[in-house]
Order: sequence, then C-alpha cells, then structure tokens
Amino acid sequence: MKRFKLLLTCGALVSSALTSAAIAAPQGKAGQSGAGAEVEVDQAKMKEMKMKTQQAMQKSKAWLDKNMQGWPEKTKEVAATTIAAYGPPQAVGPELLAWGKSGPWKRIILHREEVMHDFPMPHKDVLQQFINFKVPVEKFDELAKYDGSVVAERTAGVLSARCDKEEANFLAINLAADVAEGRKSVDEARDYYAKAIKGMLAGKMDPYLQGLKVESKTAEVGDKDEARFANPMMPKTAMGGKPANP
Repeated sequence: MKRFKLLLTCGALVSSALTSAAIAAPQGKAGQSGAGAEVEVDQAKMKEMKMKTQQAMQKSKAWLDKNMQGWPEKTKEVAATTIAAYGPPQAVGPELLAWGKSGPWKRIILHREEVMHDFPMPHKDVLQQFINFKVPVEKFDELAKYDGSVVAERTAGVLSARCDKEEANFLAINLAADVAEGRKSVDEARDYYAKAIKGMLAGKMDPYLQGLKVESKTAEVGDKDEARFANPMMPKTAMGGKPANP
C-alpha cells in the first residue's frame, strides 16, 4: 500500500489509482479538505479491479464494437461490467442503453452523455440506477443538497443515483434513504460518502458500497397528487372511476 496525492474519481478509480505520479489539485472551498488531500491507495486492489474490467471488456468486445461505436471509452468499460453483472441491455439506442429489472434495481440506464460531477471528487456521471422508494415531500430539498446526482421522482415513487460505478450508486442510494428517513443529516451523509470512497481506494469496502441497505418496494409507491378537474379526454376507467358509457 502506498500513499498518493491524486484527484479522486467516483468510478474511474482504477486508472487514477494506478498512476505513479502525485497529482496536485486546487484546494477546495474554505472549511473543506480540497481535491489535493492525500489519499491512501491499495495498488493491488486497484490492479485487481482493472484486470476484471479488462476481462469484461474482452468478453463483450464483439457486442461493444457493434453497438457502441463512437461512445467514450470509459463508458464502454461501464457497459462491459454492467453486461457482465446483468447480461446485455434490453434496449439499445444511439444515446443510451437500458436494462429492465436487474438484480436489486428497478431499471438501469447507461447514458452516452457524460455529466461532469465534482462530489466527492471529479468524475463523469453515466450510469443511472433506480429503485422504488417514496421520499417525503419535505425531504426533497435535503436530497438535492446532499447529492445533485440523486433524483427523487414524487409521482413515480422512484429514486435514482447517477455515477460511473455501481458501488458508488449503492452508496448514494443508501445514504439518500438515510437522509429521507431522518437517520442522517445532509452534512453527515456527505461526510460519510467521502469517507467511504476514500476507504474504497484504500481497499476497505464500506457495507454501503456493497449493496442496497434499503428495500426497493415491489409495489408502486408513487404519489399521484390531487386532481383539480376531470380530464374529458380520458376514459373513467383510466382515472380509476366507473367505465365510461359506450
């Protein structure tokens, strides 16, 4: 194990961890440790992760070459590891890949568009994973403050996280549930997130990185809200009322 100064990345941890040079970065905002903080990295663990990714890429090479021409290379790596875990996607488009119910997830979307995200360290969000989860209305603002890549959909009753590694999405969702259900404050959740990612780099996998600790409801948990007036273009059966007259 060796100590490095490097820019952490939420999911592109492997290539960064294998860098032999120390990478300097500007200091963060006042009161924060900043992106140049010294971090412990387990090189053996990172090399193992890199090897698994390379094996997944090789196994899915024909599929990736056929369906993901022109996509960012890192996103192809995420696709390969997701295919290794859940099989090929059910939907393939020019801008996204989509899986239906897969393992603990309601659905999975891999986006071609990379969204830059600096929390808790610079990385690009591409992998979005969803569960059924009802977030109290009064907690929406807190979730937005906790992590801008965690999205709660009130009407659908769905909670998602978008990062570039499934482990980070497990972490994000687990902490979002803690915030939504009052077990952690926003600051506590953000501190826990950063600490867990640092631990992963050092080869220490926090339980929140290893799977969902919150139950993804099988039944719908959405909030339809309240109608102000009837929709004259919709049959009553669709609105939950009596069948419309023929």
